[in-house]
This record gives sequence, structure tokens and C-alpha cells, in this order.
Amino acid sequence: MSAARRPRLLYVTDLAYEARGRRYGDEDVLLTSRLRAHFDLALCHPLDAAALMDAFDGVVVRNSGPVLGHRKEYEAFRARALAAGTRVYNPLTGRADMAGKQYLPDLSAQGFPVVPTVDRAEDLHRLPAADRYVVKPKLGADSIGLRVVAADALPDLGDGATLVQPLVDFEHEVSFYFVDHDYQYALYAPDPERRWRLEPYDATVADLEFARRFVEWNGLAHGIQRVDACRTRDGGLLLVELEDLNPYLSLDALDDTRRDAFVTAFVRSLHRFLAD
Repeated sequence: MSAARRPRLLYVTDLAYEARGRRYGDEDVLLTSRLRAHFDLALCHPLDAAALMDAFDGVVVRNSGPVLGHRKEYEAFRARALAAGTRVYNPLTGRADMAGKQYLPDLSAQGFPVVPTVDRAEDLHRLPAADRYVVKPKLGADSIGLRVVAADALPDLGDGATLVQPLVDFEHEVSFYFVDHDYQYALYAPDPERRWRLEPYDATVADLEFARRFVEWNGLAHGIQRVDACRTRDGGLLLVELEDLNPYLSLDALDDTRRDAFVTAFVRSLHRFLAD
């Protein structure tokens, strides 16, 4: 990259993707309008990224939607980027949702504070007793394929491609947002039935220790991560998901000060990433 010109970024987003309770397009219109003050920027659909990325100094994968609908093309993009040494943000070394959901049964078996999760029939005995259980594909996203089943259905599950979890009775869900390893803000859903009706949340020291444990585990030096957790009835937190591929940021739930602070952190992170 020449020092005489501004960095050139290819910003990957599906502006037309419709997500329940989220406006992907609006969020990326906002972010790109701010990033243009610092970078030469072009937007493209995820299906076009592999063909266009060689002309840019870096590729930013944002609200591109679940890769389930174009997994073959995504894997081709990923393989080409790794082979060419293309700078992709978030870096393609993420160990969490970027690589599927295998991390959930792995972390559960290692004793991390996650919703108890198994993926094999022989491990079903590790789950706490419950009236109902959540079953979802290991390669799932956006609750696609998620089912709630009774306990007597469990013997037919745990095939290695499916995750099984007890249906946790929780007070609310809360998300912690990080840029690189720096905490930015937290949002929570007071009503468990409205996951994306979010409000600002004042994280405690214990909350941030919980969230940072997973950010540190993931080992990404650069990038945006969202740590999703549920607050159990005893006041503790359990990890629901660690989103490290294209986490939706719910910037519309922030006031101007916090939104500006996030954008500033994002810009700084991108500059560090491109210079690294």
C-alpha cells in the first residue's frame, strides 16, 4: 500500500438482506458514510467479493447476512483470500461463529460459562435435566433450523451436526461489543420475547470480566466481536454466542456520543489492521 494515497477498502454488505428486528442496510449506510472520510471505499454484495478484492488494500466483511445461503461462494472467497494473503476484517482466524458452532460444545466440555451444549448422543447425559431442550444445526445462523423439543426426543439427537442445549430460563439477554480487545458498549433486551428490542446496559466489572474471557479466548488481534449472553435467574451469565464474523451492532440503540465513539474506535482499528 502506497503511503501517498488513502487506503482502499472493499466493504462487503448485503444492503437488501431482511433480518427480523434488524436493519442491516441502514447500519451499513451509516458506517460507510463515516468511513469515507478516512478511506477510499467501495461497497459490494458478498457474492461479488472474491472477484473484486484484489484491487483493494483490505476487505471489510460487515452485514453480509448468513453465509448459509451462499456457503460454496463464501468458502471460495475465504480460500482465495487466505491463499493471496488478502487482509480481511475481521481476520479469518476467528475460532467462534466464523468457524461454525463447534466452539459451544468444546467450551462447555472445558467448563467455560456457556449454555450447556453437546453435539453427540453419547454426551447427552452431560446436560442438566430440563423439560424442554433447544436443538439447532451446528452450521446454523439467525435461528434457522432451531427447534424446541421435549426430553423424550433427545435419544434421536446428537448426530455430530446438531447442537443440543437445555432451554434456559433467563431474565434477559445482554450483548457486549468490542473493537479489537477494547470494550465499547453493552445492550440488553429487557423482554426475553423481543430479542432485538435493545436498550443501553451499564456493564459491571464482573460482566466485563465474563465477556473479556471469551474475547481473549478467541485471539483476534483486530476486529469487531459481539459477546451474547443470558442472565440466569441466579444472576449469573452464560454465553449464548460469540459473533466474530459479521456481528450486527445495533447502532440505532445508541446515543450520538456512544455511536461516535464506536465509529472512532472502528476507524482506528482499521488503520492499525492495514498497517500491521
